[in-house]
Amino acid sequence: MYYSDELIEDIRMKNDILDVVSGYVKLQKKGSSYFGLCPFHNEKSPSFSVTPSKQMYYCFGCGAGGNVYTFVMQYENYDFVEAVKMLAERAGVELPEENNDAESRRASDLRKTLLEINKKAAYFYCYKLRQKDGRLGYQYLTGRELSEETIKKFGLGYAGKYRDELYRYLKNEGYNDVVLRESGLITFDEARGVYDKFFNRVMFPIMDVNSRVIGFGGRVMGEGEPKYLNSPETKVFEKSRNLYGLNIARTSRKPYVIICEGYMDVISLHQAGFQNAVASLGTAFTSGHASLLKRYTEEVMLSYDSDGAGVKAALRAIPICKSAGLRVKVINMKPYKDPDEFIKNLGKEAYEERIQSAQNAFFFEISVLEEQYDLKDPESKTLFINELAKKLLIFEEKIERNNYLEAVAEKYHIGFANLEGLVNKFGLQMDPAAKRQEEPERAKKKLDADSAGEQGQKLLLTWLIEKPNIYPQIKKYITIEDFDEGVYKTVALHLFEQLEQHKLNPAQILNIFQNQEEQGKAAALFNTKLEALEGKMEEEKAVKDIVLKVKQHSLENLNKNSDPSDMAGLQRILAGKSILQELEKLHISLD
Repeated sequence: MYYSDELIEDIRMKNDILDVVSGYVKLQKKGSSYFGLCPFHNEKSPSFSVTPSKQMYYCFGCGAGGNVYTFVMQYENYDFVEAVKMLAERAGVELPEENNDAESRRASDLRKTLLEINKKAAYFYCYKLRQKDGRLGYQYLTGRELSEETIKKFGLGYAGKYRDELYRYLKNEGYNDVVLRESGLITFDEARGVYDKFFNRVMFPIMDVNSRVIGFGGRVMGEGEPKYLNSPETKVFEKSRNLYGLNIARTSRKPYVIICEGYMDVISLHQAGFQNAVASLGTAFTSGHASLLKRYTEEVMLSYDSDGAGVKAALRAIPICKSAGLRVKVINMKPYKDPDEFIKNLGKEAYEERIQSAQNAFFFEISVLEEQYDLKDPESKTLFINELAKKLLIFEEKIERNNYLEAVAEKYHIGFANLEGLVNKFGLQMDPAAKRQEEPERAKKKLDADSAGEQGQKLLLTWLIEKPNIYPQIKKYITIEDFDEGVYKTVALHLFEQLEQHKLNPAQILNIFQNQEEQGKAAALFNTKLEALEGKMEEEKAVKDIVLKVKQHSLENLNKNSDPSDMAGLQRILAGKSILQELEKLHISLD
């Protein structure tokens, strides 16, 4: 979408950088600027500055800097258009729509109205909590050991016992039944009439990442079902794409996000100082949630309930998080059910210790698997180890798999070689194509892009670039025809010309290649570090061996492709063998 320079500047001017950045970073005035801890790198002393007169920010520690657009793009991981849209909405500037028809305008207007209704409903519930008939809700919250500051921070409220209080309030504010139906806050029933979705409940406003109220969760007071009730999905509320508490957690300076199951878990953790806690909204953790978190963190800590349902939820969430590219650990809540109970009984220091000792997601999964087997029984233990071996196949990278193989083998006293053999066996059974990946190293080398002959050609060219004085000693024996068609032959052609003229210029050779892959292959020749050998004699022997390999490879190809009746070809083979015999006696000096 194209926006004019004038519109972009107008939006920037209406979003004071100090106001915007203050929503993310705690700033303190020093002279004409404001300073705080940089949100883009970890630091203990504030080096991040915002200068209102310039409408710019700059970090003296990491060098991050720019205007309000730059900040939003960097912090929110937005592209420019996304940053424009966010700041335009914040400033109340209407952007031209790509499909600026009547239907699009109606949809946009409806979203704005629904956000207004949710905001007013949140204020209404907060007001009710402080009234006489809201005492039941207030006592519940304080009984859960929530402070006045925490209640205000999360905008907690109360929906009264009368079933139409919110409806009457919103009607009085001028909203019609059509839009109230869309809000999800009012139920229209032919048999029972019109009534509030929430009544006799403590209310938890749900906010998006920009702290706009998009829905509510309500906890019933006393007996009643369901215990927790959430707003239905609306034009502004999608459960699978929002997380409770993320509007606060995303500004946390912690390098990870804690994922809980419920509102009270999040609130208790925030009150205890863990302001990087979030929870899904009455639904299972989804790929949408994981993608949302990936914007703000690289690692998540699962702090689910310690009961069977919580364990199953964690097992479902782990692969979803990993698919989004998140690292995952699991916090042990035992002997308590959830973070709320844990904090109340053992305190925040003990919870911090649990975070530090959080279990790697894979080891959490195998610990759950282990509970299904009796490891004292040989047959049962064998079945467990087989399942363990199959599970190790999820690691596609050999180095990573070997690291886990080593750790698992040590933990269960299996022996690395035994476990590796079992993993390879199941890998072949499950995927015949994996056979190539699990062959011995020597066989695998044959499948590499560089054949043995190509490898020799590559090393010879590298030696010639590093030690040009080798060329006069071997040019009688090695020619362009000894190189295979392709990049190495082209490099050899131009390199030999330069060496003849005593004008070595590898960068010029690179200009010949237009294809990126070929250019990279050629560039590798000029940047490869030769293996360190002990002494000049060892180096000279290594060079001679490489020259011999190149010539031998050349003769093998010539012999393979020659017609037995071709006398000229036969003479070239005989001449090549003679040259090979001379090379055997040759001494190559690196002086």
